[in-house]
Amino acid sequence: MFRQMFEEKYMRFPGGKSKALTFSYDDGVKADKRLIRTLDKYGMKGTFNLNSLLFDCERWHDRMDEEQTYLTFYNNVHEIAMHGARHIYLDKVPLPEAVNEIVSNRAYLEKKFGRIVRGMAYAYNGYNDKIVSILPSLGVDYARTTQSTHAFSLPENFLLWHPTCHHTDPQLMGLAAQFSNDSPERQFKHREPWLFYVWGHSYEFDDSDNWSVLEDFCRLLSGREDIWYATNGEIYAYAKAYSSLEFSLDGERVRNPSAMPVWLEIRGKVYEINAGETVLFDKEI
Repeated sequence: MFRQMFEEKYMRFPGGKSKALTFSYDDGVKADKRLIRTLDKYGMKGTFNLNSLLFDCERWHDRMDEEQTYLTFYNNVHEIAMHGARHIYLDKVPLPEAVNEIVSNRAYLEKKFGRIVRGMAYAYNGYNDKIVSILPSLGVDYARTTQSTHAFSLPENFLLWHPTCHHTDPQLMGLAAQFSNDSPERQFKHREPWLFYVWGHSYEFDDSDNWSVLEDFCRLLSGREDIWYATNGEIYAYAKAYSSLEFSLDGERVRNPSAMPVWLEIRGKVYEINAGETVLFDKEI
């Protein structure tokens, strides 16, 4: 039998899928309710980054009050994450104040919603090396910036997670068409998995009267068997589990020490490696 020359190993998402799609929206505003209904309609998931001391600021982009926020997010498939207690520039205050901004935000969200909260988005994209370096000690696993990559790559550093683009980006639908029509499997080499990461503020759809942008985007990419629809946190957790894989010296055997199954492609074949399982790859295909 013919043995392929490709020895590289590539992560595949749950079910062996090669593509994933996620959303990230900030501030906890009333338009989030419509956004959630739209994502639910198309079977998609998002992460919503919430402040904890701005519930009385309705005139600031029509933010929800505390009770509305709780009722909107307490019982759905979407993730809640940190956005700072007061939505301030973390890099423009003393470090202890920045720490308190993050920690108090996390403590509130966890107590209010009964969840473990490990993700965040930088308010105003305000961060620096010191802020990034302290996040792990505060229990933060990932943090989203506002720097568009216009690409489908996973981050090298999840604490500097750059999204693909904002939903108002002129390239949005062109990227969506590429994401829909092409795939990593069609690449000769560099078959890394693709992630389309969209971010924004739901009030912008109201301000611009362009909810059709979201509808068109979701309609194009919904219901696809080759796309994993996930929250930011689910993607981080999966990538962490994949990175924990242990390989033999010759690269022909792999063990999964994590608590979740992961998928891997080698020589054009996709393998599922269950939690605690050791798998020997086929040498010929």
